[in-house]
Amino acid sequence: MQLSGNNALLESASPTLVDLRRGDAAILERIDLPGDDARRLMELGFLPGTRVTAGLSAPGGDPRVFQVDGSEIALRRETARRLKVRKEGGKPRKS
Repeated sequence: MQLSGNNALLESASPTLVDLRRGDAAILERIDLPGDDARRLMELGFLPGTRVTAGLSAPGGDPRVFQVDGSEIALRRETARRLKVRKEGGKPRKS
C-alpha cells in the first residue's frame, strides 16, 4: 500500500533497465512485477544483486536484449521498465 506521494516520486526516479544504453551495466535492485512474472525472470537469471548489461534492440527499440548470468535475454520495454537498477560507475566510452 502506498501511503505517501513522495515515495511515488522517488520510485519513478529510480533507473530501470529501459534507461540503460547499449553496453551500459547495472546491478538489479528490484523486480516490480506480479509473482509469477517475477519468478520467471528470476529463473532466467534476473536476481537482485546480479549485474545486467544492455545489448542490442530490435528496430524501434522493442524488444531489447540484456545480458545476465552468461545468457542473452530479450525483454519487452514494458517489462524492462519494471526492473529497477543501480547503475554501475562505468569506464569512459570509446568513440
